[in-house]
Amino acid sequence: MVLPVVLLASPRSFCAGVERAVEIVEHLLARHGGPIHVRKQIVHNTHVVAELEERGAVFVDELEAVPDGATVVFSAHGVSPAVRAEAARRGLDVVDATCPLVTKVHAEARRFAARGDTVVLIGHADHEEVEGTLGEAPERIVLVASVADVERLEVPDPTRVSYLTQTTLAVDETAEVVAALRGRFPALRGPGSDDICYATTNRQDAVREIAQDADLVLVVGSANSSNSVRLVELARRQGAPAHLVEDASGIRPEWLDGVRVIGVSAGASAPPRLVDEVITALGAWDVQVRETTRETIRFTLPSSVRPR
Repeated sequence: MVLPVVLLASPRSFCAGVERAVEIVEHLLARHGGPIHVRKQIVHNTHVVAELEERGAVFVDELEAVPDGATVVFSAHGVSPAVRAEAARRGLDVVDATCPLVTKVHAEARRFAARGDTVVLIGHADHEEVEGTLGEAPERIVLVASVADVERLEVPDPTRVSYLTQTTLAVDETAEVVAALRGRFPALRGPGSDDICYATTNRQDAVREIAQDADLVLVVGSANSSNSVRLVELARRQGAPAHLVEDASGIRPEWLDGVRVIGVSAGASAPPRLVDEVITALGAWDVQVRETTRETIRFTLPSSVRPR
């Protein structure tokens, strides 16, 4: 077998919102020990979740599984006002790990709904981030996922329509949906800045760069990670065979037959060490980093968990 060249996408792996969310749980475990309850997966990565479980984190689907008065962490994907109200009613000690960029979308949803707009949320129905955003104004927000959904959309007042997006969507596909909305509703209003987060955009730009020259693209991430799945889809749209792998054990030998150049990236919720393990498993003789931008964004921890 000919040893491959690896084109390593940069940026890749953890983003600022993921780092903040994981650090919140780590700080709570270090300070109090387990159990620390977390509603849903703190981030969408099976390795991160398993490692935190070993240290005493308890992941639950709903708050009913959390004992009254216990500490509960809200995941990076955010929650609806109804979930917050239930936590308050039960006297739970809430630590909010919602990504600040998701919080921005929630604030926009409330603002657009308050001015009387039909708010069109572009996103995936089964994603926790979308569930939380829809809950901000369920009577005024409608969900679409495609141009076809836009074509079927009916609203009370076509002159009062605004849009928001899930933060982890494919930039190019979302632009098509927004263009379709604008075609149907010329008075369409949107957020002051893009809702698709900087990390999602940066990782897609980096994958687009490596996919041009790769015989194969591997994206490290979990199957329920929206931004990871979008990276695989993007690479395929660029014409490169691409696969999502949880870790090095997911690489199939048949994928490597005749492959000389392999692009490697990772979704924003995938730990960097998993990428290192994939590169080691590939036995690359040369690793070339393709950096499209450098990320410097950091989010502060909530005051309740900052080191004393």
